[in-house]
Amino acid sequence: MAPTSPPRTIPRRRLGTQGLEVSAIGLGCMNFVGVYSYGRNSLGEDDAVALIQHAFHNGVTFFDTSDAYGPLTSEILLGKAIKDLPRDKVQIATKYGYVIEAGRMVGVRADPEYIRERCEASLKRLGVEYIDLYFQHRTDTTVPIEVTVGALKQLVEEGKVKYIGLSEASASTIRRAHAVHPITAIQIEWSLWTRDIEEEIVPVCRELGIGIVPYSPLGRGFFAGKAVVEKLEDGDRRTVSHLHLYTSRIWGRQSSFIYVVGVNLEMMLFT
Repeated sequence: MAPTSPPRTIPRRRLGTQGLEVSAIGLGCMNFVGVYSYGRNSLGEDDAVALIQHAFHNGVTFFDTSDAYGPLTSEILLGKAIKDLPRDKVQIATKYGYVIEAGRMVGVRADPEYIRERCEASLKRLGVEYIDLYFQHRTDTTVPIEVTVGALKQLVEEGKVKYIGLSEASASTIRRAHAVHPITAIQIEWSLWTRDIEEEIVPVCRELGIGIVPYSPLGRGFFAGKAVVEKLEDGDRRTVSHLHLYTSRIWGRQSSFIYVVGVNLEMMLFT
């Protein structure tokens, strides 16, 4: 039987200023469906469910997914994994924004009608009544961000979404969005070798009281050791060369940052 509460302690942090509290380390569910290997190294359902429940049992309560992962499959797996867990102790972040046709992402869309459609579909796949943190996955430049956030605000008022986030947004977009409704978190890549956000994004988030959820804090697996000592498969998306490797430390003690770490069954973090 699945554990009903996390017995081990991982520090908890607040994201934003609206009250969302999560574990300081989150589990990213993207690579459950083999995103880096174009689906070749997907976890089976039993392994994915076991991994999510294992993370929860070891203090991780924040799980990050998207309708684009799979696509759709990651949300379904997460929904099955949390079915027997206490809903009030799990924080779910998911995302909308990509247009998905025949199993492929073919564009970006963020008009109110599409946002509602994707939210309703995610709720059904996850098997929950509300999404804790709903991110816009990518910015639709054809729709004013004020219109997009207005639609998200309505979902908050209806109780279908608790908090709003943006992924890969510019500093100016963050400011405009936050003026319509408080933005709880920004999700963006941040690691020892990806530090672009420190010039503009981090200062804006500090000013506005917005949390940051860095994805790929381990450099897409390279800083976890496995990808450093073993050859990646041909066709793995991570074989693209990085031109700069920064060696100064990640700001691990910052109270408004939550690290989302993606793992597979061979990289169990909490054994």
